[in-house]
Amino acid sequence: MKIYEYGRENRERILLLHPSLVTWDYFEYLIPYLEGDFHLLIPALPGYDLTDDSQFRSVEETATMLADELEKKGIREVRTIYGCSMGGSIALRMAADGRLKAGHFVLDGGITPYQLPWILTRFIALRDFGMMAFGKLGGEKVIVKAFSSSGYSEEDLEYVAGIFRHCTYGTLWNTYDSCNNYEMPREVMHFSGKVYYWYGEKERKARDWDLKYMKKFVPDTRFKKFSGMDHGDMALFYPERMARELKRLK
Repeated sequence: MKIYEYGRENRERILLLHPSLVTWDYFEYLIPYLEGDFHLLIPALPGYDLTDDSQFRSVEETATMLADELEKKGIREVRTIYGCSMGGSIALRMAADGRLKAGHFVLDGGITPYQLPWILTRFIALRDFGMMAFGKLGGEKVIVKAFSSSGYSEEDLEYVAGIFRHCTYGTLWNTYDSCNNYEMPREVMHFSGKVYYWYGEKERKARDWDLKYMKKFVPDTRFKKFSGMDHGDMALFYPERMARELKRLK
């Protein structure tokens, strides 16, 4: 797993975990606003690294791999772990694993495990995978619906199409199946770091189950709604605002 680093001279570290259907450069607009103050760690998550043929297998495996890679670098503690969507799933699992200590865990539209009967999770996974498989076969514009936002340019669509051409069907299936069903403790959880759940005003309905999950299982979560934003918008369209929000975490 490649981990791109910026601002190495800084003492405080922030780990940034990207969503599915993009790669590590999802944070390219954010980096200039943070690298002067923090040591940024940005992994290209398995299956979404355009420089290799890795495959995404599960949230649990990715969280373990990431902790392993950081331990090899002598990193066992960071200021903040931020994850968007799929990245939020990995951040939450890392919080539960407890191997990488963090002062803050930020889930931005993070996907939490469904609390549904197994058979229903199969139908949902098949539905989501079907849409992704259609995109890989050539209907890329349909995939913008997965991001919900209407602010994507033709260049953005071409970028998404490139990710789809790279991703295997196994990566697409495992992404949606695992993000919706990864293993977490089934009791109330309290972590040493503060937990935040961010979401855009326009994705409020889509995040209903996730908000309920966090309120039930991580009752210390601090929730924040961002007006006018949709799923995955902040790093792309509001990087300066995102940098301010990360800097003000205490």
